Amino acid sequence: MAGKLIVISGPSGVGKSTIIRELASRLGAQISISATTRPASAQEKDGRDYYFVSRRRFEELIRDDQLLEHAEYLGNYYGTPRDPIDRALSEGRDVILGIEVQGAKKVAKLFPDAIMIFLHPPSEDELVRRIRSRARDDESVIQRRLDNARAETAQAQEADIYRYWVVNDELSRAVDELERICKQE
Repeated sequence: MAGKLIVISGPSGVGKSTIIRELASRLGAQISISATTRPASAQEKDGRDYYFVSRRRFEELIRDDQLLEHAEYLGNYYGTPRDPIDRALSEGRDVILGIEVQGAKKVAKLFPDAIMIFLHPPSEDELVRRIRSRARDDESVIQRRLDNARAETAQAQEADIYRYWVVNDELSRAVDELERICKQE
């Protein structure tokens, strides 16, 4: 039996990474690792957090159709390598993809049975607080993240691909809800 593909999207600062790690642990699911052209932060590790590649290498992956989806965000490419997803699903393992709306639309076409979930914060004020609390970005980047977060939510509503909308107001409650959704599908 093929595994389930679980797609989780949401604006920057909503808690996607934390929720995805916890959900994967509970479900025994594999987390898809994206490729990106952005530089790694001090705490990130190649092959664990992302596959960090050059722009030239990323463009080769696009040309050779080795990505399920890809997009440019804040001047860097991000994409989902195809082979690890196909292999895990064919082996019966569930896979969680944490991707933005533009990429999720492409994945929804390729995998019509995917479980499509959009995570959102309880309020815009809370999202602003979360993005500012990261304290790793300067004010111009924070403003771009906030603008992109608003646009991402609007795109998600227009895309009409998400079956589930989950509020991340409290981590364990949000993960409980996601776990219930994934088990019932």
